[in-house]
Amino acid sequence: MALVTSLSFPSLNPLPLLSAEEIITRSRQGVLRRDADRVAGLVGITDKELAVALGLSTSYLHRLKEDQRISQDASERLLLLENLLRHALDTFEGRAPTVLNWLRAPLRELNGQTPLQSLDTVTGYTLVDRVLGRIDYGIFG
Repeated sequence: MALVTSLSFPSLNPLPLLSAEEIITRSRQGVLRRDADRVAGLVGITDKELAVALGLSTSYLHRLKEDQRISQDASERLLLLENLLRHALDTFEGRAPTVLNWLRAPLRELNGQTPLQSLDTVTGYTLVDRVLGRIDYGIFG
C-alpha cells in the first residue's frame, strides 16, 4: 500500500513517504499545528477541508497555535494525509491544481463521494489511496 511505502517524489523535495512505524511514533508524540498548514499547502486544501480530514472542527483548528501539538488521532490523520497527498502528487506528476481538482471530484469508485469526503475515516484514507494505486497502474473504474 502506497501510504506506508518508502518511495521518493522527484516533483517535490525528494522526501520519502513515512513508514507505518514513523506514523505510529510521530502520532503518539503529536505533530505541531504548523505541520498541518505545511501539509495543506502541498496542494492548497482549505482549512475547512483540512479540519474534516483531521476529524476536527474548523474553529478548533483555527484556535490552535502553530507550536501546539495536535491530538494523537488528528496527528495520525495528518501524517496519512501527507502520504496520500505525496502519492497523489506523484500520480499526477507534481501538478498540485490537478490533485486538488481530483480530490474535490466525485468518483464512482468511492460511491459518488469525493476523495476529500472519504477522508472523514481512517478507512477512507486507505480507499482513496487504492484509487490512486489503480490510476498508477492504468486500471480505471
